[in-house]
Amino acid sequence: HKEATHADASQRARMAELAIAGEPGLSVDRRELARAVPSYSVETLAHVRAEVGADTPVVWVIGADSLAQLHRWHRWRSLFELAHVLAVGRAGFPLSPDGFAGIDAALAETVQGRLRAPEQLLATACGGLALLPMDPPRPESSTDIRRRIAAGEPWKSLVPPPVADYIVRHRLYAQPDPA
Repeated sequence: HKEATHADASQRARMAELAIAGEPGLSVDRRELARAVPSYSVETLAHVRAEVGADTPVVWVIGADSLAQLHRWHRWRSLFELAHVLAVGRAGFPLSPDGFAGIDAALAETVQGRLRAPEQLLATACGGLALLPMDPPRPESSTDIRRRIAAGEPWKSLVPPPVADYIVRHRLYAQPDPA
C-alpha cells in the first residue's frame, strides 16, 4: 500500500529505529525486509503470534488513514484473530465511532463491535480495536516531509533530530543535482 518514496525499505526501517530509540517497549521488526515475495500484514502478524503464543496481547498500530482502507487489505478480517488494532488519528482522518458511517459497510460492521478503550487491549490477546484520536492531530506526514525536502522548504523540526541527520547524510528525498 506504500508508494515509492526514494528511500529503500532498509533505510525507512533505520529511520524508524532512530525515531523510537530510547522508547521502552518499542522496536522495529525487520522480518518483512527479508521476504523475496510481497509481504502481507496478516502473514507478519501470524509469525508474531506464533512466536509470542496464543495468550500474549499483540497490538498492531496503524494510522486512521489505513484503518479507513483496511477492507482493501489481504485477509483483513483475519488481522483481528491475530492482534488488536490501535488506530492513531491523522490529519484529515478524524477518529470517532460516529465516523464509521463514511467507511465501507463491511469494515464498519466488523470494527463497530470490537471497540475498546486503549487500556483494555492488554486484557486479552487479540480481537479489539481502540482509537487514539490525537487532539489536535499531528500535522506531520511523510508525504509532506518528502515534498518539503524536495522543494527546499523547512522540514527538520518535523522529525526527531537523529532522523533529520540520517536524511541529510544519505541525501534522501532531495531533488538530484542537475548534471
